Amino acid sequence: MARKQKADLLQGTLELLVLRLLQSGALNGWDIMQRIRLVSGDVLSVTPGALYPALHRLEERGLVAAGWGASDNNRRAKFYSLTAAGRKQLQAERQTWARFTGAVEALLRDA
Repeated sequence: MARKQKADLLQGTLELLVLRLLQSGALNGWDIMQRIRLVSGDVLSVTPGALYPALHRLEERGLVAAGWGASDNNRRAKFYSLTAAGRKQLQAERQTWARFTGAVEALLRDA
C-alpha cells in the first residue's frame, strides 16, 4: 500500500486554514490539528509548535477570540472562535488565494 506523502504548508496558509475551520464554530487546538489532517486526506499536518503561535498571532490581531471550555473528553481546553474581523479577513484571504492559485494554474497549463 502506497503511503501518502505529506506536503508542507505554504507560508501564510496555516492562518487561512485556521480561519476557515473556525468559520463553522469554535474549536480547540487539538480539533484544529485533527481537522486539517482529516479534511486534507492526511496530506497536510500541523504540529502544536506551528499551530499555537499562529493562533496567538490571530488572537493578537483580533481575528480570533479565545476562551476556556470543556473538550469532548471533558478536559479543560482553550477554544478559539472567529471574530467579525476574522470573518472579513477570511473573505479577503480566500479571494487572494483564488487569484494566486489561478495564476499558478495558468502558468502550469500554458508555460
